[in-house]
Amino acid sequence: MLASPETANHSTSMTAPALSPQTSALRVAILASGRGSNLQALIDARDAGTPIELVLVASDKLHAPALRRAEAAGIVTLALDPKGFATRAAFDAELFARVAAHAPDLIVLAGFMRIIDPAALAPWAGRIINIHPSLLPKYPGLHTHRRALEAGDPLHGATVHYVTAELDGGPPIACVEIAVRPGDTPETLAERLLDDEHRLLVATVGLIAAGRLAFDGARVLLDGAPIAAPLRLGEERLTVA
Repeated sequence: MLASPETANHSTSMTAPALSPQTSALRVAILASGRGSNLQALIDARDAGTPIELVLVASDKLHAPALRRAEAAGIVTLALDPKGFATRAAFDAELFARVAAHAPDLIVLAGFMRIIDPAALAPWAGRIINIHPSLLPKYPGLHTHRRALEAGDPLHGATVHYVTAELDGGPPIACVEIAVRPGDTPETLAERLLDDEHRLLVATVGLIAAGRLAFDGARVLLDGAPIAAPLRLGEERLTVA
């Protein structure tokens, strides 16, 4: 199901349907650059009954393991090589036009390692989320585990946030915390956080699928009311902080 840059469906429209309370499965497109472990968590959630339909997995890497996971799960895939475009903006416009052709209600950035052009993001305001391995606003960008250790933080974690033009700067929706242990390395911290990252993403997408979460352009809304702080993931579910 891999669609090459030459054969993938093409659309010049950047308009997508508004997200509203779901009466059927939430149509989700996922962008990923790497192994796709968060994608796998969403596949498993779909198979377990979460009301989502995974309509597309797209990548900027032709050989991303995430694409192979998607193919194995029966999901349409798209690989688009940035080297074939004169500018980052041109690549992003093409990528998001092709994503729009699949009419997702929600786009999930799950290890998508690119800064996206603001013009490509604009039509998707409130309908695109990212999972980031830090307790935002701490440590946007790369090397978050190392930076947390270097700062001597007692807690580390992951955050799901709405995506805006600011790098990892959109409004946080939900987070999960873990304790930093003596002797932790960036690798051990990342490994211990990973399962909680998966649970956090699945729980957040589940709330969106239920029509309970929204973004009004400035605030995250839960059941129509603004939240004062990101929701927190406990042992079983997300709760108001």
